[in-house]
Amino acid sequence: MAIFSWPVEISFHEDDGKTRADALLTKEGLGMVGHGMARRNPEDPEVAQIGEEIAAARALSDLAHQLLSDAAEQIEDTTHQRAQLRL
Repeated sequence: MAIFSWPVEISFHEDDGKTRADALLTKEGLGMVGHGMARRNPEDPEVAQIGEEIAAARALSDLAHQLLSDAAEQIEDTTHQRAQLRL
């Protein structure tokens, strides 16, 4: 049985009630980056962890869609038929 590991590193940038997350996936020597953003409602209390979790979830979702798109392209290149993949 083979075991593979694709590390994902999430970095955050916070500025003026906005949190941006970048999720970097390293696989087979190549990098793929998903991006996510969260904006705090000015009426809400400032809790950095909430914005980070929302932005990270969105970055990982973006990354997941990129991975599916990449897999679909590979399937289409192999089968010469349209691939229909969904999350």
